[in-house]
Amino acid sequence: MAKSIKTQTGMIAVGLSWVHEQRSSVVLAIAVASLTGVLGHKLYNQPQLQIGAYAPQTFKAPYSIGIENKQQTEARRKAVSKSSTSVLMVDTSTTAKINQQLQQLLDQGNEIRSVAGSFPFLDTAALSLPTQQYLRACSDSEWKALLAAIENQSKQKLELLPKHQTRQRHNSAKYLPLFPSATGSPIEQNQSLIEEPNSLNLIQSPASEQPKPSNITQSKDFQLVVGELDAYRITTSAQNLLSLVQQISQVRQRYIQAKAQLLQLETANPQTIYQETVILDLSDDDWSSTYTQIRQIADRILTQGIPEGLPDQILQKAVSIHIQDLVPKDAEVLASKLLLTVLKPNLKKDEAKTRIQAQQAVEGVLPVIVNVKQGEVIVRKGQKITDWQFDVLEEYKLIRRENNWLGLTKLAVIITGAIGIFVWVEKHNKHRLRQRDRLLILLLTLSTPGAIAMGIVHTTWSAVGLLLGSFYSPILGTTVIGLLLLVIPTSLEVSKIALVAGATGSILGSCIAQRLRSREELAILGVAIAATQGGLYLILSLFFGGAFSIGWYMVFQAAGLFTLSGLAWSIVALGVSPYLEKLFDLVTPIRLAELANPNRPLLKKLATATPGTFQHTLFVATLAEAAAKKLGCNVELVRAGTLYHDIGKMHDPLGFIENQMGGPNKHETEIQNPWKSAEIIKKHVSEGLVMARKHWLPTAIQAFIPEHQGTILIAYFYHQAQQQAQADPSIKLDEADFRYDGPIPQSRETGIVMLADACEAALRSLKEVTPEQALTTLNNILRARWQDNQLQESGLTRDEMTQIAQIFVEVWQQFHHKRIVYPKLKVTNEK
Repeated sequence: MAKSIKTQTGMIAVGLSWVHEQRSSVVLAIAVASLTGVLGHKLYNQPQLQIGAYAPQTFKAPYSIGIENKQQTEARRKAVSKSSTSVLMVDTSTTAKINQQLQQLLDQGNEIRSVAGSFPFLDTAALSLPTQQYLRACSDSEWKALLAAIENQSKQKLELLPKHQTRQRHNSAKYLPLFPSATGSPIEQNQSLIEEPNSLNLIQSPASEQPKPSNITQSKDFQLVVGELDAYRITTSAQNLLSLVQQISQVRQRYIQAKAQLLQLETANPQTIYQETVILDLSDDDWSSTYTQIRQIADRILTQGIPEGLPDQILQKAVSIHIQDLVPKDAEVLASKLLLTVLKPNLKKDEAKTRIQAQQAVEGVLPVIVNVKQGEVIVRKGQKITDWQFDVLEEYKLIRRENNWLGLTKLAVIITGAIGIFVWVEKHNKHRLRQRDRLLILLLTLSTPGAIAMGIVHTTWSAVGLLLGSFYSPILGTTVIGLLLLVIPTSLEVSKIALVAGATGSILGSCIAQRLRSREELAILGVAIAATQGGLYLILSLFFGGAFSIGWYMVFQAAGLFTLSGLAWSIVALGVSPYLEKLFDLVTPIRLAELANPNRPLLKKLATATPGTFQHTLFVATLAEAAAKKLGCNVELVRAGTLYHDIGKMHDPLGFIENQMGGPNKHETEIQNPWKSAEIIKKHVSEGLVMARKHWLPTAIQAFIPEHQGTILIAYFYHQAQQQAQADPSIKLDEADFRYDGPIPQSRETGIVMLADACEAALRSLKEVTPEQALTTLNNILRARWQDNQLQESGLTRDEMTQIAQIFVEVWQQFHHKRIVYPKLKVTNEK
């Protein structure tokens, strides 16, 4: 009977395999046809006549019509676009640098003037401003001649006075200090000064030391200064004149220091604007006004903006116009130099507004319409068809469009080869694909070229990478993306940089997605994919000279849009992922983690209705997880599948001994029929499947319910039935009544759970035994499963069975380690 069951099972398996192959062929054909149709959409309805081909006959216009000359229209639009004036904007960084440089120069001028001291140093009512300028800036020889001239004038006026006035002054006057020398040091006081009314006696030098007449004393400026100083003496006193001379000497010293600093500046920087003493000759009021006006003029000019390529004379004229009415006359040259030194072009091209303005100008160009009259020759036989002639023929529907079957055939061959590579990778990959999986992969694959064909530049790379990586293995996802990267350029016009950047981000998502265990981590991965796409697009564009052909702004804008599109498609992928999981019955690590949550309604009900079964389930899950991790299987799938493998026992909890809690066994007290008892035991599989479908559990999880039992014999009740059949020959015993309906484990994961379920009760019953004895017991159980052919389709090997037994013993030791024996405490009753 057992052989008959196995034979039937084998025939069913062969039939299913044949059906599977037929369906695979259909899916393969659909994939080739759909991919060829999308990638080769331009090959359908192609014109038979092409631009540059020789006309097979003479074509004439069948009727009169006005046709747009697209080439002339495009040429006009290009001309308008190129001639469109650029929109400029103020470059704030350049403007700030100019203002900073101007401020440094003005601060430098303040520093130089602070060394020279305030100017004018005396009220201009006493000495005029030109006189004060002369006194500060004249040479040492001029200064000495000036002192001598004042001395001589005083002497001459003293001699003209009556003698009694001279003697009276001589008797009453005190001696005055001497004039400072031209260098500022006092002359030796070897002679006295006799102050007379309205006169001043100066030092009488020997005849040899008398200053010789020179041209200096004959100049108008010199005579004017001497006259003003003499007038100052007359209006005030000789004592005030002497104090003024001392003050002038100090001012001259500071002026000399300021000039020395100007010389140092010129030596350090020959291009400095402070090469002359104009900065020192301005009065404090004039400098303050100049300082303020220079800043305001610079702000005004910079606000208006200085464009690149502006001729120097225009800028000079603009500066001159601004300063001639605002800056003091004596400071105009200095102000002009200051402004022209720092003012530089501070306008840059506003790419966005320039593009908008050019676009508006282009849109304003009307199409060039050419009137074609009826009977007019469009193209003569044997002539090459030009762009314009092709457009006219197209307008009259004379192009003779047809499908490019040769091109479509070549494309279909390329796509078939790519699909063949994918099939080969699939067969050598651990992840088994169902027909619905292949269909989903095809749909995701079609989304990328489909978006390109519809003119969507930023296509679905990031979404495809995330979804393929989440649903399937990284190898399959990378294979699909790599094949797309190779096939798309063969038939679609697409930017190679965008293609490589998008595929790279997609491969990143495909390789990492399955390692993640939460939607939050997937969202972060989506950001990483978008950044990778945008960053690589920017790097490749700069490397291949994109910034020089279309401009830096356009390159950065395109990279930013590419990044945002990658993020947007990642968000779309995260949004549709739960729906695709449900629709295509997929299990991802995230979904498995959600299913394994003990707060799920079905698991909470299992823990409440069948507490013994729930404890049994937890221990089986512990054993199975340890084995799955050791053998490199899908641990998340094993954990979730084990938690649901016995949910069918909720249909009759007391029909299973672990839930009886030491109470009476209903199979012995109530049923007392091994056939009915076996039916109850077997029913936990069928009822479990009903509950799983009701709660929309994935097929991968449902598989654990029947496959963890396979077609094993319910030995306890079968032996009871054998005893009854021996006692009553009329009873017909069929072993199939006591075997589960199967199927046997179809994956390594369900096979591990079958072994863990078989060993759990035995391990619980082992108390005072050594690990070696426990290992022997488990090996016997596993050998029995192997010999019963329960694992022949699971993919587990005989060597792995030994490893599994060893792992189960290690877990058992962790649960049943020795404990410390505490001494018993005596309890005394005290009153």
